Amino acid sequence: MFNNRYMTRGVQSEIPAVLQIFMWDCISAVPVHKDYLQIFRLSESNGKQRVVHEQEVPEFKREYLLAFPNPITAKVYVIDDGDHCTMLLAEEY
Repeated sequence: MFNNRYMTRGVQSEIPAVLQIFMWDCISAVPVHKDYLQIFRLSESNGKQRVVHEQEVPEFKREYLLAFPNPITAKVYVIDDGDHCTMLLAEEY
């Protein structure tokens, strides 16, 4: 699960590489069974990058605050279809 990894052009152009890698690492660290859909909500909080990582089944939620020079706001999905995983912006779905 979550082996062959891809990203859309939207993610590639709008999400810095360090955040992309961070989100893949977050998925790897999920301590429960991984759902096919991982959700990341990115926002700014007191000058830091806030990352909320969630999945629905089984329910899982974790929040992170990162020192990041230019926090961004975006909603990112990572979908595992069994053959490959795609990271995409919510508006690209």
